[in-house]
Amino acid sequence: MSLESLFIKLTSISSLTFAFYVGIFMFVSLNSFLFIQHKHKILTVYQGNLKVMLFTAFLFGTSNIFFISAIKTTTVANVVLILAAAPIFASIFAYLFYKEKSGKNIYIASFFIFIGLLFIVGSQIGSGDFLGNIYALVCASFFSCAFVILSKHPKLNRFSIAAIAGVFSMIGSSLFVQSLQIDISTLLILLLMGMFISPVSRVLMGIGTKTLPGSEVSLLMIIETVMAPIWVWIFLKEVPASNTFIGGAIILVTLLINSVYLLKRKH
Repeated sequence: MSLESLFIKLTSISSLTFAFYVGIFMFVSLNSFLFIQHKHKILTVYQGNLKVMLFTAFLFGTSNIFFISAIKTTTVANVVLILAAAPIFASIFAYLFYKEKSGKNIYIASFFIFIGLLFIVGSQIGSGDFLGNIYALVCASFFSCAFVILSKHPKLNRFSIAAIAGVFSMIGSSLFVQSLQIDISTLLILLLMGMFISPVSRVLMGIGTKTLPGSEVSLLMIIETVMAPIWVWIFLKEVPASNTFIGGAIILVTLLINSVYLLKRKH
């Protein structure tokens, strides 16, 4: 997923145009795989709890639109560091939906992550970056909500949910997009991201929810948090604001300590 941010930054089209095409390509890519795997029984993978499938797909598809909008509006470092707050939202949704209480470590980690977010978001109120930060917060909440729900439904096919998410991304962006015109170089970037990187990354994370709770899957996204700004810095020389470094350091150290604690507790 860390490469997605770079590909989004490499294009000059609007976020809604980007989300529209990526949604289409994700749907085509995943259904092509499902057809190869299941042949004429492809419809069976869409059977099950239809309400849950549609709702989680809606969450993933909508979060994708907000993610792309955030990347286009603020720095990549801001977006991925805010997405690192996903464990906070995951623990909240797990309690609201399933009365699942998180460990004390999640609450302690959430406090320090919130402090880090204040450094990142608070310093940019009134600027264009602030709107991008809000997009990132909405994306994080939708993403983590979907993870929590999927962790309770391990039998649902992750490929089919990701495919439907592509449809929701396409429909949602088409309602507000002003232009769908793109050039060849942009089309190639969209094809690579929509046909391969986006669907594969989301399916793998969805599969992870079969054996891990949503909050722990969210914690593993620390890898993207570290790598995404590095890719953009290497290729586009995008340097985050000083407060992003401070807030980001608080968030990353908190996540690292919490991850080590979880691993030791399991063993």
